[in-house]
Amino acid sequence: MTKAKNPIPEGLHSITPHIVVKGAAQAIDFYKKAFGAVEKARFPGPNGKIMHASIKIGDSTIHLNDEMPGMEGGVTAGGSSVVLQLYVPDCDATYNQAIAAGAKATMPLADQFWGDRYGQLKDPFGQIWAIGTHKEDLTPAEMEERGRQAMASMERH
Repeated sequence: MTKAKNPIPEGLHSITPHIVVKGAAQAIDFYKKAFGAVEKARFPGPNGKIMHASIKIGDSTIHLNDEMPGMEGGVTAGGSSVVLQLYVPDCDATYNQAIAAGAKATMPLADQFWGDRYGQLKDPFGQIWAIGTHKEDLTPAEMEERGRQAMASMERH
């Protein structure tokens, strides 16, 4: 693990779409067949559903996950199926600025196992925004181990 060189992870843009679907594994298979997507990462949750995955289509990355009970987003609950991932140099300042402008906090900012400081909010128009700053560059092995530890911790709660 090393300190991140850039607040936006390498290969991503300032805004990256993050979709919430029913059947994320099947969606990944479809995107591979339909659009030539390349799977970059997949992290199953304690229930076997996909907690986070990352695919690349052309030069663009899309994050996706299965809907999770109690989380914002999710088509079954009538929520948005899209989360807009916004990477900024100072997520705390941007998050607080958005709250001051009228957004509602839905997931407080916290340092996450994948090396980002990250939180979510909902804007007054119902859109979900994930605000993050990339803090650590992790090797695939470090990411996998931290992900395993995070999922084990979730199982205990």
